[in-house]
Amino acid sequence: MPAEYRELSPAKLNLFLKIISKRDDGYHNLRSGMTLVNLCDEVTAKKNSKFKINYIGPFAPQNNSFEDCIVEKIFSKFNLVKPNYSFTIKKNIPIQSGLGSASSNAAAVLRILEKLNYEEIKKINFSEIGADVPFFVHGKDSIVRGLGDIIVKQPFPKYHFLIIKPKQNCSTAEMYNQINLDGTNYDLNLDTDEISEHDTGNDFEVIAENKYKEISSLLKFMRSFPELIFSRLTGSGSCIYSTFESKSNAEQALSIFKKSFPEHWSAVVENNFN
Repeated sequence: MPAEYRELSPAKLNLFLKIISKRDDGYHNLRSGMTLVNLCDEVTAKKNSKFKINYIGPFAPQNNSFEDCIVEKIFSKFNLVKPNYSFTIKKNIPIQSGLGSASSNAAAVLRILEKLNYEEIKKINFSEIGADVPFFVHGKDSIVRGLGDIIVKQPFPKYHFLIIKPKQNCSTAEMYNQINLDGTNYDLNLDTDEISEHDTGNDFEVIAENKYKEISSLLKFMRSFPELIFSRLTGSGSCIYSTFESKSNAEQALSIFKKSFPEHWSAVVENNFN
């Protein structure tokens, strides 16, 4: 076996996100169009005397651990024996941002475990690790339904995106707790494997705009660029993206943004990059 294994761990953007219903178990059924972009964490595994996780990079946690580490959850959730490998995760993707970095990291680790012929991987229910994990394991642009466990391959057009990170973080759990479906009647006939004209927007945007003045003002700014197709919150936030047909238009938007908000993290990325 190789002495070292490497996997890229890409971010995702939600091109649309609808909260369909609340389940009896407290979780929510959703519907989303998800695309991978070329902003990636990097996961490396090396043989070691014991299992270990180490974080490096611009978005690594200060104490080298996350409070609810999703990679640890792979093993603890299903009472699995940890392999004697050291996993180094270079965090290039902003956290608590709606870009899916934690779930993507988990999927990258799962791909490495598969390469290691790790037998216990057969016991793992991916959707119980995290709602976005099945999508990242699938690794293709998709319509995602249910708890995130129904994955339908769906190619999306080639886009170039300007992504920006507000100072405000968004806790996924807190954002879901703000959802109020009273008086809303989503037509369940629209929740199919086919994409339609109704698949637009992000149901978390109204919550984020009402809760956080900064996100509200940045969404307004991000919708003001020339040659813009659409702007949107991704996931439950807090990252916002603007969509363009050409890289030059996205880079022009980046230049405009940096002049007004030089202290904010921002990047131009693209989908369909493989």
